Amino acid sequence: MRKKLIAANWKMYKTPDQTREFFREFLPAVSGHDRDEIVVCTPDIDLAAGIEAVKGTQVAVGAQNVHWKTEGAFTGETSTTMLLALGVTHVIIGHSERRQYFCETDDTVNMRLKAALEAGLTPICCVGEVLEEREAGSTDDVLRRQCVRAFHAISAKKAGNLVVAYEPVWAIGTGKTATPEIAAEAHMVIRREAAEIFGEDFAAKLRILYGGSVKPENASVLMAQEEIDGALVGGASLDAKSFAAIVKY
Repeated sequence: MRKKLIAANWKMYKTPDQTREFFREFLPAVSGHDRDEIVVCTPDIDLAAGIEAVKGTQVAVGAQNVHWKTEGAFTGETSTTMLLALGVTHVIIGHSERRQYFCETDDTVNMRLKAALEAGLTPICCVGEVLEEREAGSTDDVLRRQCVRAFHAISAKKAGNLVVAYEPVWAIGTGKTATPEIAAEAHMVIRREAAEIFGEDFAAKLRILYGGSVKPENASVLMAQEEIDGALVGGASLDAKSFAAIVKY
């Protein structure tokens, strides 16, 4: 059985004080919950506050991006060394908003992914199609291309910590949600591609999350799908009660 991972992506929201306030409410609500792995991915400015807040609990704190170099003249970037020094355990890589607004490509996703795996972080590598690609019937081709390029020159041994998140980009922040069946079909495409690249045994253990307008109201239906191994939650993760309800689907 693959242990589900429920991950929050706060995007560009919350100050350190608001982070502490969130965890004061959230942690008691999920105390003792060990069915699923829980991680909250905060803006870099909130990482220290989050890590301090979750000490001694089963909740982890992750970052939303990482550079492929350990140090250097890369203004505005954060390295694996810096994240590890804080106590960060997870990192989101290749989120659709990074691709859309900040020129992230399949190749830079690959470099970031290699760096995260090499450092021992658990990367949540995002793939997914935009509305035009889905309407054109090219979803499978897009997912295969993104996986092939993201996983290029990474061995199954090195990829042990890898988590993939399927993001139907047309469902992010729109209120639209892929049906559980649509999501499961996309997850099967990703798993088949992982089997081609890393082998059947690896693919059988690979956790593939769903990320596209996950809410307390649809979490249990989505999580009931055999192919869905957790969720990458955006807006609904900003409220402690809402995110706790998703965790306890």
